[in-house]
Amino acid sequence: MLAIINAQIVLENEILENGVLLVEDGKILNYGKAYDIEVPNGAEIFDANGLYVGPGFVDIHCHGGNNCRFDTEPVGAANYFLTTGTTTVLPTFYTDITPDEYIDAIDRVITAIDNGLAKNIGGFYMEGPYTNEKFGASPEKNRWRGEIKAEDYEKVVERAGKYAKVWVIAPERMGIEPFLKKVNEVNPNVTISVGHSEATPSQIREFKKYGLRLLTHCTDATGRLPCPAGTRNCGPDEACFLDDDMYAEVICDSQGIHVNPDMLKLILKIKGKERIILISDSFVSDEPSPKEFAHIKDLNFDANGGLCGSNLTLNVACANMMKHTSASINDVFLMASRNGARAIGLDKEIGTIEVGKKANLVIVNKEFQVKKVILEGEFVC
Repeated sequence: MLAIINAQIVLENEILENGVLLVEDGKILNYGKAYDIEVPNGAEIFDANGLYVGPGFVDIHCHGGNNCRFDTEPVGAANYFLTTGTTTVLPTFYTDITPDEYIDAIDRVITAIDNGLAKNIGGFYMEGPYTNEKFGASPEKNRWRGEIKAEDYEKVVERAGKYAKVWVIAPERMGIEPFLKKVNEVNPNVTISVGHSEATPSQIREFKKYGLRLLTHCTDATGRLPCPAGTRNCGPDEACFLDDDMYAEVICDSQGIHVNPDMLKLILKIKGKERIILISDSFVSDEPSPKEFAHIKDLNFDANGGLCGSNLTLNVACANMMKHTSASINDVFLMASRNGARAIGLDKEIGTIEVGKKANLVIVNKEFQVKKVILEGEFVC
């Protein structure tokens, strides 16, 4: 048994000061005020010294980091993010790999999971392959242009199976519905996201029956169809704002480049802390930054000088969200842990501190510097 004492325990709606949290067999056994919780004899005691103990971060959209891409080096990538407090991560595959490379990447990750080498991997986030090639990084590398053919996607969908927690689509792509039917056939509980798209709200609503309930990186790589007389049309961002059930992913970098700080405040005002998911969208890129952004270290760029994900980790994204908006420590833990778990259907096991859930915990100071990480009851750093 592990007993964490002298902690500020971050719950969904409050911070429990001078708290004690008990862990047994990899799960949360109990928690409460120090005067309410008896620490059993023989328990290993960890003194948090007043630090915040919150649920481990759940990063549902992450391509890789520390020079390790998830499609080629999943163990290195997973272990890097684990040390930054991400106890659940979804390796994210993009449109720059072929069907065969998709299958190889899927097999590589599943092998790592089966061998116990990447215990914080919770499934896959498929960013595509059928998005609008007009939007997103490195469009010239898109391997999934043109007609949507069953022979291209069937093996990929089947191999990913129920490991695929999210599939991202552009609803305006011709022939996308048979693809969605196949995805739903293989995994009826999958989350569908709209991203890299200029679909109208009506086009997006049409696919809610397939489990569409997420917007990939809100206000990034989205467009709108032209509108007459100089007026502004509605696209994926507005569709998400209008739909109370949809979650909005947000990339929150230090300077508010991906999402302007005023836009962050607007998204928070419209969607609320209940429907925002902080993501890293961390990518591995060797391309140089444009001169005007060279001083910013948490951004990545493609060969065209366009944004190509980030160098973020979720603990830093939490600190940035607090800096750019009025969000509290409680709020950002919801955005970085609980909401992502809910969106992909893992919230019965992870995402909040509750009795019976996995003891996936991160211990941070008020600046969100990670001091300790616990995965299924074991200290990993």
